[in-house]
Amino acid sequence: MGNNAAGTSVVDAIPASDSAAKRLTGDERRREILDAVRTVSSELGVSHLSVSAVTKRAGCTRSLFYHYFADMDAAVTAVMDEAIDGFISELEQWNAGRTVGDIEGALDTVAPLFKRLVASGHELPSTLTSSSGALYGGFLHNVVQRVAQYIAHHELRIDHVYETFYTLIMGLLMYIRTHPDVPDETVKEIIASTLHIEGYTAKYPERKPRN
Repeated sequence: MGNNAAGTSVVDAIPASDSAAKRLTGDERRREILDAVRTVSSELGVSHLSVSAVTKRAGCTRSLFYHYFADMDAAVTAVMDEAIDGFISELEQWNAGRTVGDIEGALDTVAPLFKRLVASGHELPSTLTSSSGALYGGFLHNVVQRVAQYIAHHELRIDHVYETFYTLIMGLLMYIRTHPDVPDETVKEIIASTLHIEGYTAKYPERKPRN
């Protein structure tokens, strides 16, 4: 992350928050710090992401920052974890809303869900991932791991459920990142073909397993 010497002039240009005058709970203060991490990285880039810049934007002291986070890397990890929590929440809502047995309907709705993860990142600034392959790689691994673990808890007629979905999701998200305009239908067909359920879609009825 950025160091104080290199970021002094940039820090001076950052507008200070007025939250210092507010009485905030611990959770609210932590939230403001994470919001400041997002704002600074989005507006100035990761190279200027420093404790000084974040605390000025959040309107708090350095000691308060270190009360919640060991260092800036820990704060960035917390921002990424929140983005992952948001996606898992969407996945849970999708699972609760789908019709059991309607495979095509599930595919039609899950394809754009994965595209939204890559496009929006659940308030994760693109600068946190686009400028650092290591950051994005860690974020992607954690996303895929959490999603695969969530899916693996459900009964599915697939060998190596966790490994299968880890490979599928990792490949999908990497592909969508480099091909953001990929049609939802293509994403749907990739998922269906990988899981060998394309025979349950209207496009490939001849591939449906025979009892």
